[in-house]
This record gives sequence, structure tokens and C-alpha cells, in this order.
Amino acid sequence: MAPNKLLIVVDDPGVESQLRLCFEDYDVVAAEDRVGAINELRRHEPPVVLQDLGLSTDDSGVQERFATLRDIVALAPHTKVVVVTGHGDRSNAVRAVGLGAHDFYHKPVDVDILRLIVARAFRIYELEAENRRLAHLHASSPLDGIIAASDDMLKVCRIVEKVAPTNATTLLQGESGTGKELLAKAIHTLSPRADGPFVAINCAAIPETLLESELFGFEKGAFTGASKQTLGKIEVADGGTLFLDEIGDMPLALQAKLLRFLQERTVERIGGRAEIPVDVRVVCATNKNLGEAMASGQFRDDLYYRVSEITINIPPVRERNGGRVLLAKHLLTQLTTQLGRNLKGFSDDAHDVIDTYPWPGNVREMENRIKAGIIMAEGKFVTAGDLGLVTNCAPPDLNLRVVRQSAETHAVREALVRTSGNISRAAELLGVTRPTLYDLMAKYGLRVDAQGS
Repeated sequence: MAPNKLLIVVDDPGVESQLRLCFEDYDVVAAEDRVGAINELRRHEPPVVLQDLGLSTDDSGVQERFATLRDIVALAPHTKVVVVTGHGDRSNAVRAVGLGAHDFYHKPVDVDILRLIVARAFRIYELEAENRRLAHLHASSPLDGIIAASDDMLKVCRIVEKVAPTNATTLLQGESGTGKELLAKAIHTLSPRADGPFVAINCAAIPETLLESELFGFEKGAFTGASKQTLGKIEVADGGTLFLDEIGDMPLALQAKLLRFLQERTVERIGGRAEIPVDVRVVCATNKNLGEAMASGQFRDDLYYRVSEITINIPPVRERNGGRVLLAKHLLTQLTTQLGRNLKGFSDDAHDVIDTYPWPGNVREMENRIKAGIIMAEGKFVTAGDLGLVTNCAPPDLNLRVVRQSAETHAVREALVRTSGNISRAAELLGVTRPTLYDLMAKYGLRVDAQGS
């Protein structure tokens, strides 16, 4: 869409010429009827349309022009339509505004006033477009899709926000399905490289014989089937972010070549001699324990220290206390929209099972379970049965009196254990007086000689 594009809709060649001359400093396109106006609207997406409604005595013509106005407003609701009506034609001007026209002007045409009205329409369009852009940026914040209700996930998000503006090579560690790629994309989008490419490659999904050419590319004739020069993922990511998923599965021989790239920031294509400089930020992820992999000789120590300038540990869903139900509700909202279902939410038994089920497959498993639950749901709520989940764990007791009693009992017992029954020191740890500690011990039936039980 050209920012200075103006569509003029008029069926009088003389008026069209006059208007073109009036707006010679705009990029003007013209149409003489409804079909032509809609074609030009779709082709050019003009911010402003100037439409002549003609004479009020021409009833059939005016009705056709109002139909054109309705179509323009329906197809391009953000476009500003300025209508020009006959002298003193107040009723059609009011009707046009009621149908969605932005403004109107009565003939005879005063060039300066009409230019002012059109310029104002362009300015209002620009302001509204900027507001929509800013609202979209806010609504689609890279971290919006990451539900961070637990302390651990809030910490992860804070680290992402701090790391993203830098070029530090970052390692994301977490079980499969915990959202490592989502966080990698967030790091990219929050970085100065956001306008550059985000290139992802799964090191575990590509055979060892192909992974090197995927990463580093190859020259024509480098091997059988290399019919043309092909850039590797590292070169493709130039100016942006390279995401190496499951880097713990990278073959040892290739680890050495990746290490050289990280040190030199140059690549050498297979079959080539030239060293090609590449400006890329590297984010890695793994579901493996790289400490164990290094100890067993499956992962290079020097590569580990290169890829883990910043390490972010992503907790599994089962450890995100307070966040499981919130995450499930977020996924339910997304998936009901995708699947075209109108559901009110989860039933009480579904809430219980979501909060107590261990979720070995993490977010990916939860998403699949909820999608199946939405499809299977017969009522307005997704039940535990719809999710296909059964748990033997009792749902959490949210009664504040019970929760407070449990917490106080645990804290008093732990303080007594740590101080070997020393009341003064235990009271100091708990931040209470000795008499208050004696009262708590009596209240919960705790004795100094039984504090370890």
C-alpha cells in the first residue's frame, strides 16, 4: 500500500480531470463505477478514497454510488472515504456518514478546503494505523505465549529479557516439550536482530551424513548430487539468530567444526576453500544432561563452554506450581478458537487432574490432551474423562486454614530439627518470640524430643 495513494471515484470525466489537477501531488488512481472502484481498492489499498455522489435528483445513480460506498467500507474498514455531494445536499451527506464515510464536502468545490479535508483524512489514517501497529506489538509480545505463573518460570522470563539484547551464546536446558523453541524465538524477537532471519535446525532429526551440509552448505560438485552451490543454515541466518535444537545429539566430529565456527565466526562450505564471515547470534537447546555427556566423552568440554555463555534452565510442567491450570486454560482458549468449538472451560474434576497429573510430555502433551478433550467434549465443559486422564493423587486442599496449619507445622518442625531442639535459636529462625513458639508447639502437638518425627 502506497502511503500517498488516493482513489477518486467519479463518473464524470470533467470532474475527474479537475480532481486530478487538484491532487497532483498525490498518487492518484481513478474509477468511474462500482466494479472499477472495488478493483482499484483491492489492487492499491489506498488510505483515502474521494467519492463523488453526484446529483441528488439522479436517484438510480445515487443509489448505485451508495452501494459503492457500502462495499468500500465493508472491504476496507480502515480506509477513509470522503464523499462530495451536490450543493446543499445535506440528507445524502448525513446518510453517507451513517454508512461509514469519514467526512463530506458540498459542491461547488473549493480546492483549498477539499485539499485540507483530504490531507486530514490521510493524517487520521496514519495515526490509527500507528495505533493498530503498537497495539499489535503489545498483544503479540514474544513472552505472551509463555505462561509464567510459577516463580521458576517468572525467573526464566526475566533472564530472557536480560539476555535478548546481547549477543551472548545462550543454552536452553529442559525436558522435551517444555517450550525451548518458543523461548529461543522470544530471545530473537526481543533482540536487535529481530528484523533478521530466525533459522532453526534440529540436530537430532537430521542424519549425521547430512547434518554437516545442512549447517555449512556445499559447493557445486562437492559430492554426488551437489548440482549447485547451496548455502548452509549458518549462512542463511546471517544477520539474525541460529537456533540449534538438541545440540546434545550433535556428532563429535561435527562438534569440532561447530566450535571452530563459534571461535572464528567464519564458515567453509563443503568442497570450498574460502572462509566466509557470518554475523549470527547462536541459541542452543538440549534435553540431555550435558555434564553427563561430557563425562562420558559424548560432548566436548570446550564446545560446552562456548555454547553456554548464558544457561537458562526451563522447569518441567510438573514443577510449575500454580501454573499448570493457568497454562491449560491458555491452551484451551487458543485451541477452541482453532477448532471452532464454543466451550466455557474445564470442569472441576478436569482442574484437579490437570493440577495433579505429572505431565511427562510437558506442554506438548498438555496441548495434545486438551485438543483431544475439546473434540471429545459433549457438554460446555471439558472433563477429566474428555482429557483421558486419571490420577491417584488427591487434589490440593485450598482451604486457607488447612494450608496455614500445614505450613506452620512444617516450619516449626524444621526449625526445631535444625537447632537440635534449642528453643531460643528456633524462635529466632522463625522470627517469633519464645512464648509464641511454645504456643505453636502446643497447638500442633510438637515436642522438643519429637521434633524429628
